[in-house]
Amino acid sequence: MELRHSNQWKKIARSSEFIMLMKRRRRFQIFSATFFVIYYFALPVLAGYTGLLNKKVFGAMNGIYLFALSQFFMAWIIAFIYVRHANQLDQTIEQMKKDLSKGALS
Repeated sequence: MELRHSNQWKKIARSSEFIMLMKRRRRFQIFSATFFVIYYFALPVLAGYTGLLNKKVFGAMNGIYLFALSQFFMAWIIAFIYVRHANQLDQTIEQMKKDLSKGALS
């Protein structure tokens, strides 16, 4: 039984669908992590080394406060996009499982 699963896994790992799935997943992870790190570290860099965010926007609120608050919203937006992307990958995986059971996996 274990040998059969091992052979199935090898077949899946060599399939073009699986390779494309892993490329899509990796591309999304690299892009989202890079974007998050740049966005996160933009606040201390812009606040500490430029006067760009020191301008008052309204009342006592300046750009630093608004940018800091925007990071909370950005975290939720990134989470929403991740869930959408993961659902698409799950659909692809389910299709691959169906193809595997039919023997149509390339």
